Amino acid sequence: MNSKTSMNEPVIQTKKSRKQFDKAFKQRAVELWLTSGKAATVVAAELGIRAQLLSKWRERFAPPPPGGEGGGGAKRSAEQLETENSSLRREVDYLRQQRDILKKTLGILSETPSSAFNGSTR
Repeated sequence: MNSKTSMNEPVIQTKKSRKQFDKAFKQRAVELWLTSGKAATVVAAELGIRAQLLSKWRERFAPPPPGGEGGGGAKRSAEQLETENSSLRREVDYLRQQRDILKKTLGILSETPSSAFNGSTR
């Protein structure tokens, strides 16, 4: 086992330098991601960067979503909200009825039969 380095010598590793990207590159990368319809991981792999980095850049360089700070789209009128509210209330009532029916059915099916013809053989 002749080797030029002995086992006791420390291995010196060179420090990796971080890549520096200018603002224009970051903006183009985010724009490419948003307009391509591809996943962040795919676009990041094509650009040679990590997907997490691309997501961070999106927070800084992507245009804000429509409808204000929280997104949510355009503002809806009071009439639209009332219509949606009444529709959702009807749906809740319907789902409650369905739940109650299922509870009753489960109770009926889990009762032990009380008739003599319950299938038991004595």
